[in-house]
Amino acid sequence: MTATDRSIELITAAAQAAADRLAHDIIAYDVSDVLSITDAFLVASAPNDRQVKSIVDEIEERLQKELGVKPVRREGDRDARWILLDYVDIVIHVQHSEERVFYALERLWKDCPEIALPEDAVRTRGKAEEHAQLNGGTEGEQS
Repeated sequence: MTATDRSIELITAAAQAAADRLAHDIIAYDVSDVLSITDAFLVASAPNDRQVKSIVDEIEERLQKELGVKPVRREGDRDARWILLDYVDIVIHVQHSEERVFYALERLWKDCPEIALPEDAVRTRGKAEEHAQLNGGTEGEQS
């Protein structure tokens, strides 16, 4: 079984929205063969809590406006360190860069096929590392 065309459409729109809000390291996995509850995961990150929230808001607004869907569940808003949007067919994880490194979701899903994303989203790969180097380490470290 592979992700449905509708799931791919949702992932593509969400990835573009995340890229437009300068998310880092956007990647999507087809998890339909290993999970029965959803077809695909989208993972993105940002260097601060405000940007995490901004990315999530943009994804939610874009999917509502362009594709007429709302998440059935939104979790993690209070701290904005890891916000999850559950659209049933897809699940979107937007994480603070520190949470992204710590939880390493990619390690869990590395055996699942990657879903092709828009070029803007693909160009975000490596941006978290680039940002950390420019800012002298992780955001939480102060000199």
